[in-house]
Amino acid sequence: MRFMGRAARMARHHKRHKGEGGINLVSMIDMLTVLVFFLLVYSTEQVEVLPSSKDVKLPESIAEQHSRPAAVVIITGREIMMEGHSLGSVADILASKELIIPQLKAALETQTERVLRAAPQSEEEKIKSREVIIMADKAIPYQLLKRVMATSTAADYGQLSLAVLQKASDARLATVAKN
Repeated sequence: MRFMGRAARMARHHKRHKGEGGINLVSMIDMLTVLVFFLLVYSTEQVEVLPSSKDVKLPESIAEQHSRPAAVVIITGREIMMEGHSLGSVADILASKELIIPQLKAALETQTERVLRAAPQSEEEKIKSREVIIMADKAIPYQLLKRVMATSTAADYGQLSLAVLQKASDARLATVAKN
């Protein structure tokens, strides 16, 4: 089909400028990179990662308080561990008559020396600021848990926390169901 006048000029113009339109992907990739870094930085503050052991089955709780950086003691069905090192078997500790577990106390005291090199504080403030998180299997005997807690307080740790799996509370379930 042959065009005349204005129609011919428009056809030539469209042929010349055909295929020049496009999206600049460089700026879009830059924005996506910034978003990914932003989400990584701000999402890691919400999740607390504690060392895990396949042998430990934590009890469930509806507690909402999050843990702070602290010394972590792991109690499995067979042994007590801290920082990946075994501190003794559960059977040997339960067989002994002592309330304080010497290997655990020594490990906690060396952990204290490493952690508390910051600002000078009074002795009472130092004890209040030290915390132990106990990750204990839900099937361990209470006597063992009692001995670990007594050893922690004997090593001058003022705060003891038990690690648990968080389950939904009835109030939160009701709120979700209502919405």
